[in-house]
Amino acid sequence: MPTPVKYPRGTGQTIRKFNRAVDDLYSRAVSKTRQPIESLFNWLIERADIQNASKVGSTKGPVPHAFGRLDAAFIHLTF
Repeated sequence: MPTPVKYPRGTGQTIRKFNRAVDDLYSRAVSKTRQPIESLFNWLIERADIQNASKVGSTKGPVPHAFGRLDAAFIHLTF
């Protein structure tokens, strides 16, 4: 997934000023792409609580747990 432009420490101001217009356009486009995806994942975390798998006891348990939580979240969204 693309990320906005970030310069390493010590990058000169002349390089930053020279590339500023292109970097701003690129960062804006990346942000417009990432924002809906991050919103979806945030909604899933809030509704489905997938990250709370403390009651899963085996290595085979997380996948059914996650899909069960996702099913419940989408059914809740639908009805």
